[in-house]
Amino acid sequence: MNSSKKIGSALISVYHKDHLEPVVRKLHQLGVILYTTGGTQEFIQKLGIPVVSVDSVTEYPEIFGGRVKTLHPKIFGGILNRRSNEQDVAEMKKHHIPAIDLVVVDLYPFEETVASGADEQSIIEKIDIGGISLIRAAAKNHRDVLIIPSRDHYSFLQNILENQHGSSSLEDRRLMAAHAFNISSHYDTAIFQYFNSSGEVKVFKQSIQQARSLRYGENPHQQGTFYGNPEDFFEQLHGKEISYNNLLDMDAAVSLLSDFNETTFAILKHNNACGIASRTDLTDAWKDALAADPVSAFGGVLIANRPINKKTAEEIGNLFFEILVAPAFDDDAMAVLKQKKNRILLRQKSNVVSAKQFRSILNGVVEQDRDVKAETSSEMKTVTNCIPSEVQLADLEFANKIVKHTKSNAIVLVKNKQLLASGTGQTSRVDALQQAIHKALNFHFDLNGAVMASDAFFPFPDCVEIAHRAGIRAIIQPGGSVKDQDSVDYCNQHDLAMVMTGTRHFKH
Repeated sequence: MNSSKKIGSALISVYHKDHLEPVVRKLHQLGVILYTTGGTQEFIQKLGIPVVSVDSVTEYPEIFGGRVKTLHPKIFGGILNRRSNEQDVAEMKKHHIPAIDLVVVDLYPFEETVASGADEQSIIEKIDIGGISLIRAAAKNHRDVLIIPSRDHYSFLQNILENQHGSSSLEDRRLMAAHAFNISSHYDTAIFQYFNSSGEVKVFKQSIQQARSLRYGENPHQQGTFYGNPEDFFEQLHGKEISYNNLLDMDAAVSLLSDFNETTFAILKHNNACGIASRTDLTDAWKDALAADPVSAFGGVLIANRPINKKTAEEIGNLFFEILVAPAFDDDAMAVLKQKKNRILLRQKSNVVSAKQFRSILNGVVEQDRDVKAETSSEMKTVTNCIPSEVQLADLEFANKIVKHTKSNAIVLVKNKQLLASGTGQTSRVDALQQAIHKALNFHFDLNGAVMASDAFFPFPDCVEIAHRAGIRAIIQPGGSVKDQDSVDYCNQHDLAMVMTGTRHFKH
């Protein structure tokens, strides 16, 4: 059985008219009968091309200001009839229903209208009813009908008209049916999200139209795909293709630095900061960030919240790194950094990240609000007799921001707005602290007068005791343990300052 179908008639009903003219002219050249409505009809007639109005077929006018145009048995019968079904053919003849072989639709711009901040009535009017119904009907009957569900697919249709003489294969029609249901489901998801903005209907619905195949996933034997448009967030100025692991580090880097307003430089490895410092001068911030762990910095992801100048670029250029993210790059800095062809240089265009986070687990998905809370010194409650100094409060706030973005269990040691060391991803908070102390001493830092941040409470005073023996003089933690007082008592006995925030920052 020949699955090729010649286009003899087409229904065209589109919102956007751009790029439509060459398609219409080619259809007319091939002798295709054109059925149209409203604005589309006016557009095609102005081109001097004859059309058949839908209301002349249905013998019923458009009503309710154009809300009802194509919703009629003679239109949907022309699309949904099965050409090989004798009963369908007989009913078509009996009711004088014209066959429609091609449906071209471009939906009302619902998402764009919502994004524009329009009032609710304007948004409601951009919920397409007839167009979405035409798309679904034509896609359902793809064995006989070709659907072009958006202007993005005009080139596909143009190829059929020019290179296949207006005949589509079953494979062509089935592919377009898949695109059609993708568009209709995405459209409906956007409408649902608008009406369910409060989240009262508890279902998981997400739809992202852009997709980028990655070289591989977390490891070479795993396939990887990024769904989204990174170009909305970054402009890649130089370097190799971005990988799955690069994307994870980029997300962690942007999230981390979004909590810092001062001139700050950070170095990340496997989603954790291995170096970060705030200084008045960007080059000094870089040097002090690197000093925290120059070994782990090798092959890391770097991020700054100020433009990269030549002086800083020359310092950075001495290190092998994967990615450098910054809001801008001076021209002479670019000349320095581009000397290595694989270095990925990204200009950050936006700080706006998704308010929700999702993770696939077991046979489902968990969703949570992104942790955007960053406690300031005014939100810290001093619980000890010893009150932290202004310098200590600034360091405690700095450390607390870092520990929030560090894999749990996490301990962070800070002095003069410089990360000295961190203990990351340990099963024991004591182990995390000992790891941090060991690293700090290994890189010759003096911990006397430093501060400590913990992502969760201390169930016992052991961490406080160990930190004190190492030279720590002030501690920040969320509190909440039934044995909080044990840690407070130790601090009071040894003249340590402790503040509590009341907010835990686990990160798994």
